[in-house]
Amino acid sequence: MRQRQARILATIGPASSSKEMLKKLIEAGADGFRLNFSHGDHKIHKKTYQTIRGLENDLGRSIAILQDLQGPKIRLGEMAEPVTLEQGNTFILDSNEEAGHAERAHLPHPEILELLNEGHHIYINDGLVKLRVTEKLDCGSVKCTVLTTGVISSRKGVNLPDVDLPVRAMTEKDRKDLKFGLSLGVDWVAVSFVQKAEDVLEVKQIVDGQAGVMAKIEKPNAVNRIDDIIAVSDAIMVARGDLGVEVPLEEVPSIQKRLIRKCRERGKPVVVATQMLESMIKNASPTRAEVSDVANATYEGADTLMLSAETASGDHPVQAVETMDSIIQRVERSSAWRPLVDARGVNVQPVVQDAICNAAFEVANSLDTAAIVTFTESGTTSVRMSRQRPEAPILALTPYETVARRMALTWGLNTMVTRSPENDTQMSKAAARAVHEAGLAHRGSFAVLVAGVPFGITGTTNMVYVVPVDEESK
Repeated sequence: MRQRQARILATIGPASSSKEMLKKLIEAGADGFRLNFSHGDHKIHKKTYQTIRGLENDLGRSIAILQDLQGPKIRLGEMAEPVTLEQGNTFILDSNEEAGHAERAHLPHPEILELLNEGHHIYINDGLVKLRVTEKLDCGSVKCTVLTTGVISSRKGVNLPDVDLPVRAMTEKDRKDLKFGLSLGVDWVAVSFVQKAEDVLEVKQIVDGQAGVMAKIEKPNAVNRIDDIIAVSDAIMVARGDLGVEVPLEEVPSIQKRLIRKCRERGKPVVVATQMLESMIKNASPTRAEVSDVANATYEGADTLMLSAETASGDHPVQAVETMDSIIQRVERSSAWRPLVDARGVNVQPVVQDAICNAAFEVANSLDTAAIVTFTESGTTSVRMSRQRPEAPILALTPYETVARRMALTWGLNTMVTRSPENDTQMSKAAARAVHEAGLAHRGSFAVLVAGVPFGITGTTNMVYVVPVDEESK
């Protein structure tokens, strides 16, 4: 068992793809790994996937693997050479395929040029260069005023915060990558540049239950439609990189807090990502501000915190995971943490599973509870129990390794793979055994069980059961 409730997701890259390094990252505290399909080819990702699964068997721990799809990245066309755009100057974006220069550049998306109108903003190179459209020209071109001085060059990314992009969240590359990822057996699929619920539903139709689908929130349109997106997603990622380009930076913290709160209300895991320990790409220690950032996300109740370049290409990947692990543990030992968790309590939703999990939460608080043990076929019951944020550890028992892996990114869930019980006696014995194996049993303690009758059928959660698990019950 991890000695913390919030989970850690580490991105894999050149600095972390070897078997030796992956093992160190798991031992340091990584609960899951992100395969970034914006980089690397299928051969590299397959090797990494197989290495992680081998280590999973060696270490006896269920590890989540997330496939992060690239999505429809908008980029400039070719530039003759890098140029510096000066604040106040005029710059034109057009459909001319000739190499760009200091006065114009090609935007190879005529459908987007058609949508741009006076007053719309255009951000280039991660927002370092900002333009505002001042005039719509003939032939689909737009004239812009440069708002911030900066350098642009070939193929730099373009962000358009003021328009609904007329492109689907899934590109042809994404479709090929997704088919490959599902053939491997990835546990989660992250959908980039989601703008509306339909973007998520398109992916879910292809995935067809083979993996969880996580919507990355990185566009203002997604924030504005967040309730609809959360409703159809299995999880949410607060992708603060592109989000911080497309909305004013000072808005990002409040958006993060709002999304974490909404996800907990809906019982959906939420991942906070991007630049959490950014300075550790080069330095062996983080800045004070980065420590506070990780701590705040933990206080807010995020299920998972993600490391990106820190583990993918940084000089200190293991130290980055160890540092994040240490910060989370310290927050969760703090006298302020539990009151904050309880103060953000959620209302019971009018569904049987939620009512049962709330009852188990109340029973566990009333007894000397060693653990809450959830028996789950699909993971839904365990995630609902996590939503309650109980003080007692949660042991999530499932007969399926795939479900155990998917639950590895949910707050407080300690997953175990075991056979489904066929009756009350088998259930009690399995729960007691799990509590003892986890080292949680002590004199006079109980386990609070959450399960469904008939056993082994998804969606039947309807029972709270209490069994003694003290030393004599072993």
